Amino acid sequence: MKNSIAYSIADFLKYYHPFSELKFESLLLVAQSCSVIYLEKNETLFKINDDIHDSFYVVASGAVGLSVTSDTDDVLIDKCDEGDILGLRPFFAQDNYLVTAKTREDSILYAIPIAVFRPIALENKDVLDFLLRSFASNTRNPFDDKNKGKLISENVIFDEQSVEIQYYQPISYSKSPVLASANDTVKDVAKTMTFKSIASIIIHENKLPIGIVTDKDLRSKIATGFYAVDTKVDKIMSSPVLTVPDNLSISQAQMLMLKHNVSHLCVTEDGTNKSEIIGVISEHDIVVAQANNPGVLLKQIGKAEKTHEIKHLREKLTVLIQNSIDKNIPINHICSIVGEIHNAIIKRCIDLSIEKLGFAPAQFAWINIGSQGRKEQLLLTDQDNAIIFEDVEDNRYDEVKEYFVALGKNVNKMLDEIGFSFSPDGLVAGNENWCKSLTDWQLQYKSWIQNSKEKEALNATIFFDYDFVYGNETLVDSLTETISKYTQENELFFAYLGADTLKNPPPLGFFRQFLVENDGEHKDTFDIKSRAIDSLVDAARVLALQNKINNNSNTAYRFIKLAEIEPKNSTIYEACSEAFLELLKFRTIEGLLNNNDGKYLKLNELSKLDKVKLKNSFQPISEIHEILKNRFQLTYFS
Repeated sequence: MKNSIAYSIADFLKYYHPFSELKFESLLLVAQSCSVIYLEKNETLFKINDDIHDSFYVVASGAVGLSVTSDTDDVLIDKCDEGDILGLRPFFAQDNYLVTAKTREDSILYAIPIAVFRPIALENKDVLDFLLRSFASNTRNPFDDKNKGKLISENVIFDEQSVEIQYYQPISYSKSPVLASANDTVKDVAKTMTFKSIASIIIHENKLPIGIVTDKDLRSKIATGFYAVDTKVDKIMSSPVLTVPDNLSISQAQMLMLKHNVSHLCVTEDGTNKSEIIGVISEHDIVVAQANNPGVLLKQIGKAEKTHEIKHLREKLTVLIQNSIDKNIPINHICSIVGEIHNAIIKRCIDLSIEKLGFAPAQFAWINIGSQGRKEQLLLTDQDNAIIFEDVEDNRYDEVKEYFVALGKNVNKMLDEIGFSFSPDGLVAGNENWCKSLTDWQLQYKSWIQNSKEKEALNATIFFDYDFVYGNETLVDSLTETISKYTQENELFFAYLGADTLKNPPPLGFFRQFLVENDGEHKDTFDIKSRAIDSLVDAARVLALQNKINNNSNTAYRFIKLAEIEPKNSTIYEACSEAFLELLKFRTIEGLLNNNDGKYLKLNELSKLDKVKLKNSFQPISEIHEILKNRFQLTYFS
């Protein structure tokens, strides 16, 4: 007899991903195993820390809210509507739920047993890929136009750049695998695994993989008495072992384990069992890798109570940056994510400092300036920041400023301990010169703009790259309006800024040789920051100020917006954007490799191709300099 309910469920599911990828016969099998759940408004499907269910869910009608707990309040992070899937956690992980699912109106849900759906998904790459993307990004439907590209992780929403980093991030694994011979006994192998505290051992022949033994094999084959402990290990090993190449992504590793129902992958030189073993990837490695994704890092930063905890999390971010570069994630995507995580670190330091000092006596805003203000700080370089506090009565001014200077000093000290050293020029919020009321800041910027020929004003150009981090953003908006007001048709100001931009000579000499340092500690190295990056940063700044591009101070973004505003120069501006990102990548790789600020490149360590790439990035600098000379008549400027 035809099961009308199953057919009805199948007819519903076939219009939604990933079920639309299934043949109707498979879909009907799924539908026949489904349970129909009726929930009234505000009923809970599952809560944070609940044991996982044996099913995941599809919303047939109504709506289900997903929330997390923040400071004892439930914070809604997403809403699942008709056709959306939720509760995927038990499909991929065995730990408890991380969110609460509660109906926002009377709802009907289909509960799909994982035991039934898993084998179907494993046979269909598109279905498995959809579920993996959904789970990796915590997005209910990564193909939904409205929410496509949104990454929801706990109480943080990222854009598509974060999804890309998390989904394609290479996995870190043990590159010192423990090996055993096929003639070794099970007893010897078990002793080795116990002594080394490992869950698997690769069986090899001339360093080529022929099998693998895991702790599961020991439990199911030895502890049960099926084999004696003196049995040769080749009798109980799983063979052939699943081999993969180096630089596998987290998603690829997880997909292979699910597809082949294994808990370990053997890494070989060429990815086959015909080449030498170089490592092993375990399920534990995947769990650790997922703990380094941006959403998890942000959540952990928000809970950190001590500086050393935050420092440890910033070290995890360095791993994410390195892995992302290795996987050729676009550098501007990496900058966006790292900028948000750096801001989260600063916010946490401010919160902890306020707990220590007591509530702020007035409204204030914390801003990053310089490379942090542009969200271009991928390496642990020095910190540059400032505080703006609201105008207060004269008789309260000293007391209020004293508090904010103390706040700045405390936060600066914490950031220094985390790894962001103090600015050598003292450009930090704990310096009373850079902790001012709104009116004082407005007067300060007016002075810089109207006295632009003075050396102090030229040295202050870093303050025109700022980013709101914490507090009352309207104070920063007021400052932006002040800058716009005083730079309006101020040709002298732009001329001086333009001239200052040209202070560094082109990076190449007459015969296209690199201009390197002639003496000192960095002799024969190339100063990529001063000779190349700064020229593009300075040019983008002055042109963005002139064109009132205020909503983002990122250098690459500024050039892209300039290309939209000035179509006749769009080719040059777009080339400048690409060149800046390429140069920033060179500096970041250098810094990560040598654990420094990456300012000085060792040219003798670059490949011929890298040297060509580097030189090609210099051409837009000459072209943007010509635009500045013509724009501000700098040929005649003195």
